Amino acid sequence: MRLATWLLTSFTLLLIPPATTSAADRPNVLMIMVDDLGFSDVGCYGSEIETPNLDALADGGLRFSQFYNTAKCHSSRVSLLSGQYCIAAGDTALRHAVTSAEVLRDSGYFTAMTGKWHLKQQPTDFGFDRYFGHLSGACNYFRGDNTFRLNGNAWTVPPQDFYTTVANVDFALQFLGDARESGKPWHLYVAFNAPHAPLQALPQDYAKYQGRYEAGWDQIRQSRVAKQVELGLLPADCQPSPRPEHVPAWNSLSEARKRFEVKRMTTLAAMIDRVDQEIGRLVGDLKEAGEFDNTLIWFVSDNGACPYDRRSNKLDALPTDGTVTWSDSTGWAWARNSPFRYYKQNQFEGGICTPAIVHWPAGIRRDAGSVVRQPAHLIDILPTFAEVTESKIPTEYPGRSLRPVSGQSLRPVFNGETLQRKQPLHFLFASDRGLRQGDWKIVSFRSGAWELYNLAVDRTERTDLAEREPERVESMVQRWTRMARELLHAPDRAYAPVGPANLPHRHPEWTHFDADPSESRRGGQAKTNSRSAKSGKAIRARKNTKLEIADDELRLQFSGEDSGLAFDRLPATLPAGPYALAFQLQRRAEGGGDVFYTTDAKTALPNGNHVAFELDKQGQWRDHTIRLDTKLRLHKLRLDVGEGDGTATVKDLRLLDDQGQVLLRWP
Repeated sequence: MRLATWLLTSFTLLLIPPATTSAADRPNVLMIMVDDLGFSDVGCYGSEIETPNLDALADGGLRFSQFYNTAKCHSSRVSLLSGQYCIAAGDTALRHAVTSAEVLRDSGYFTAMTGKWHLKQQPTDFGFDRYFGHLSGACNYFRGDNTFRLNGNAWTVPPQDFYTTVANVDFALQFLGDARESGKPWHLYVAFNAPHAPLQALPQDYAKYQGRYEAGWDQIRQSRVAKQVELGLLPADCQPSPRPEHVPAWNSLSEARKRFEVKRMTTLAAMIDRVDQEIGRLVGDLKEAGEFDNTLIWFVSDNGACPYDRRSNKLDALPTDGTVTWSDSTGWAWARNSPFRYYKQNQFEGGICTPAIVHWPAGIRRDAGSVVRQPAHLIDILPTFAEVTESKIPTEYPGRSLRPVSGQSLRPVFNGETLQRKQPLHFLFASDRGLRQGDWKIVSFRSGAWELYNLAVDRTERTDLAEREPERVESMVQRWTRMARELLHAPDRAYAPVGPANLPHRHPEWTHFDADPSESRRGGQAKTNSRSAKSGKAIRARKNTKLEIADDELRLQFSGEDSGLAFDRLPATLPAGPYALAFQLQRRAEGGGDVFYTTDAKTALPNGNHVAFELDKQGQWRDHTIRLDTKLRLHKLRLDVGEGDGTATVKDLRLLDDQGQVLLRWP
């Protein structure tokens, strides 16, 4: 009888399929995103900057040599969270998407985030159980801004002993403690705002890199490319892109320019070093908790190094407190994106290809330290998270009209297999465009003529083959346009035909090296106002904005991010608030609206106060009244009513007091 029972039990067990992964075996997921990091900015990608913690993760995991982003801050965050291209997902409002936090939370995970949000609403509205950080796209590292939140509530930045990179990990460690108390597996998203401008570093980090950059960007870039070849990231015969016409040779710079440029790169190195130190704190905590081997750690950047040289102050000081703010350098951005061409926002490799490190000893089957040479994209991260955590990406979600995810799980890559991509990789931000189809790539600089490159033999995009292969260009352009229209649901103007070639490529906000750096002008260009500043009613068209004034209308044409109107010097006779900004608006543009304002003479926009509001893009006139809740006097004001390419007309623009009386009227 015992023998019969044993045989029956054994046979029954054989019929039961083995479990794939128990709940206890599901990995924790740590997603780390940095801001404006160049391809060669960490040690394991060729840098002289000391990043031992990231290097160790790469040595124990994988590095991607062809990992793509969207070339811009907010759009990359949308793609990372949603698995979709930004426009398809509903842009910053995420109207047509779910986030990784929502997918994993609904699958039993504890979810938390720290750092930069840069989208609509708050992370706690999109599936994160815990959140600390700033909702804005950039802030002072020592002083923060008024968009800091803790679990959905306003959080006041302390007046001293604060630095955002450190604070992000302080709170991340607290949230990990909460996660462990919950008994659930966890998903933590840490979005550092470093090394995005303003360039500001902790004193000890800045001191560490003093004296290292006097050789200049030509030699630094040469050294980085040589190290990339040595590390196996690049083939030995890879030819780096040449120094472009808009970046002068280091030795041709004035001594004043050299001094300032050395200080800017010293600061950037210090900021990147600090990010690595804080990642080291996170890794140490995981090891102490026994979670390191079964935590999927993913490190990426939102775009390549930034070339936009906007406004800097106190050039002779050190950027080691919140009073000194420096902007980016086009020359150093070129060196930091080695060996590629161009920068953030451009769809050339320098803008869209950045470091990507994956570490997960319990789940990766490739040899530790491998370099993955297959193309991958931020849109692939959510599908990968869903597969490895056995979570389901929904097709319906309350309050949203979901569109399909465009990314693919990279789990096969973890297993040493080749990923069979179902469709080309599509790139579009503002007027910059691109498509990667197999080894072939087309790219357009600010809607100029399409260029064609064979990345299998020309990874650095040195030889444009468009004139030799017009049929291939036409076929790929048709595919790009079809995807823009049918997959992204982009507006018609986003895929209008490109214009003629305009070479060499230029941008008004790249550094003008002929200008004395002490002039601190935006890109070296002088400012113009529509009225004298003495009137107190001066209107300044912000970057990427053309302004025409006709009667009582302000007619705007946008051609990029951060467009809008600024009012830099309001009358000193204004009474104290609160106020309201009222206007009529007709527009054909994407994105929401924003009002930024300051209540003291020293704070520079967009720092200070921020009010976001929803906008309609249908071309109908709409009335808007935006309340500015302050009891102080208004000093500066900024109004943004669109993103990317588009047009808008503002009419009857008025500043009202709390009783509705008109204090100022523009134009």
